[in-house]
Order: sequence, then structure tokens, then C-alpha cells
Amino acid sequence: MSYHIAFISALLLIISCPIFAQSDTDASLKINYESPIPWSPKQYVCQTPVDSIIIDGLANEESWQVLAWSDDFVDIEGSLKPLPALKTNMKMLWDEEYFYFFAKMEEPHIWAKLTQRDAVIYQDDDFEIFIDPDGDAHNYYEFEINALNTIWDLFMMWPYRHQVSPNYLFNWNVDAVRHAVHINGTVNDPTDEDSYWTVEMAIPWSALKEMAPRAKPPQANDQWRVNFSRVDWTVNKSYEKILDEKGKPLPEDNWVWSAQSAIAMHMPEWWGYVQFADIPVDQEVPDFINKPDEQIKWALWQLYYQQADYHSKNGHYLSDISKFTIPVIGECSFIPELFAGRYAFQFSADSCNGKRAWVINEMGKIVSVKK
Repeated sequence: MSYHIAFISALLLIISCPIFAQSDTDASLKINYESPIPWSPKQYVCQTPVDSIIIDGLANEESWQVLAWSDDFVDIEGSLKPLPALKTNMKMLWDEEYFYFFAKMEEPHIWAKLTQRDAVIYQDDDFEIFIDPDGDAHNYYEFEINALNTIWDLFMMWPYRHQVSPNYLFNWNVDAVRHAVHINGTVNDPTDEDSYWTVEMAIPWSALKEMAPRAKPPQANDQWRVNFSRVDWTVNKSYEKILDEKGKPLPEDNWVWSAQSAIAMHMPEWWGYVQFADIPVDQEVPDFINKPDEQIKWALWQLYYQQADYHSKNGHYLSDISKFTIPVIGECSFIPELFAGRYAFQFSADSCNGKRAWVINEMGKIVSVKK
């Protein structure tokens, strides 16, 4: 979607977030970050199927039938905007070979035009999957699909907010990905009213494990960062995009599983959590395990936002950590350290058990390191 434009996405962090920064001449103020909406990523416990999954766009298998739908998707900006006009929901499964997805999108007018693989699919109404296996906010996967079953798969080395290019592998393909679409209605027929369309996809671990912890498929209780987006354009009765007074298409709607706080899917720190459970779907759903280190990481992200804002206003990074507003977290102590030069910085803080440390740098990459 239009959030792929690198320059606009690079500015979103500054424009969308109410941050109040200290100037070079005012030593009495601390810089601060206030989240536009509460940081509360969605959580999902992903179980294993009890039968073979046939990728046909239909949820006929018992495994899909017994699974509850996700919460309804919300606007990409969360509570800052009204709820979507149309329902979108998804389900997930996993086994030793694939990560499975099923999504259902209410839509009275189903249309699509793009038929070539790796076309810019968000120019149509589409459904999108984002996967960051190790949660470092770099080296993640994106899959987009339209109602004609045309896909675009690409590998992102880092988000667009970092003005360092190229940041993606456009012609990177997962040849073994399996995908199908089902139309409850008729695609590209404006003379009738449709009901919904569904997407079913199986992404092989052979493609995803390269960026996963331990360079392997997930194990029970592993947690990956995942999010979903649905693009919905405003079109006329001929399925042509409606233009504004400048001749440009009206902005698309972006509806997501886990709210992003801004019109920017490429902020992986806001994506939801998927916990893999080695338990079949016909058994009780295990509890999601809240890991206190995720609060440490979010606190570091808040310092990162403060530093990014300061740099945008002053042209260099701030090296005095006493000038930052230090987030307070409940379960663990948070005593960050800062190392900063003119062109780079890193914040670090001990993990909750004190055995490792979390580090985030000026590129927004967050990793765990041995002390």
C-alpha cells in the first residue's frame, strides 16, 4: 500500500507521535515520548491441525472448523480512527512443514486487476501477511494476495523509516508457498452484490527458518511477531478508483489485526505475538505466556523514539541519558545505558533475569546479547 513509499514512511515516526523534544539551548527540559495509543499487541496461540490441510481457499477441514476466529480487524491507527466498515478475521495453524493462514473478508464488491506475480498487489484490494521470526524488527517477510490469487512476496531487510536503500529484496520468491482464494460472489462483476472472499495460504518453514531463532522452524512456546493488513480502496461502479480534486486516488483504508498507531505497517515493534503450541486444535487452547522481557524491549523502543525525534530536530544524537524520560516498567528493573556518537547510538538494558542484555541501535534493530 502507499505506506511502502520510503520517504513518507521514514517521517511517520515523527509526524504521528506526539513527542516533545529538548532543544540544544534548553537544558531544563527532558525529551519524551507519548504513545498515540496504548501499546498492546494482539496475542494468538497457534495450534496444530488434526487433519491434512488442502489449500483451496475453503475452510472445510475439521481443523479450520473448530478454530475460533480472531478478533475483528481494526483501523491501522487503532482507536484514533473509527472501526472498519467491513469485517475481517483470520485463523492460524502450524505443523512440521508449514505455517498456515486462513482469512475471511466481508466485501459487497469484490474486484482485482493484477495478474502478474510480484506486481505491486496493494494497488488492488488485498490481504497481507507480515512475519518477523526473531522479533528484531529487521529481516522480515511480507506476503500480499488479491482476489485473483495473485501474490507478491518480498523480503525486508529493515523498515522504510530508515533512509538507507535498498532495504528489500523485491524479486525474492518463495516457490513452495501454496495459496488459494475463494469468492463468495463474482469477482469483477459490478452488476451484482457479493458477500465475502477468503484467502488460504501455507508458507513453508524452509523459507522462514533462515531468519528464525536458532535458524530453525519454531518449537513449542516460541513466539514470533506477526501482523495482517487488509487494503480496501474507494472505487466507483466500474471498479475504478475514485480520484480527488488533484487527480489522485482517494487514500485506501488499511485494516489490521494488531493496531499500528500510525499509517505504517513497517513498524514491527507494534505487530502481534504468535505463540506456537504443540497441541492439536481439538484440545484446549493453552494460555499465552507473557514474557516480561517484552516490557524491557518496549521501554528501549520508547527511548529509540525519543532519540530519533531529537536527531530530526537537531541533526545529531543526544549522548546524555539524563536528558531522556526513562520509562517505568512493573515486573523488572530498567536501568538503561546509552552510547552515542554523531552518526550512531545504542541503548542497552539488562534482561529481567540479568543474564543477558537487550540492545537497540539507530537503525531500530533490537537484539539480545550475552553479558
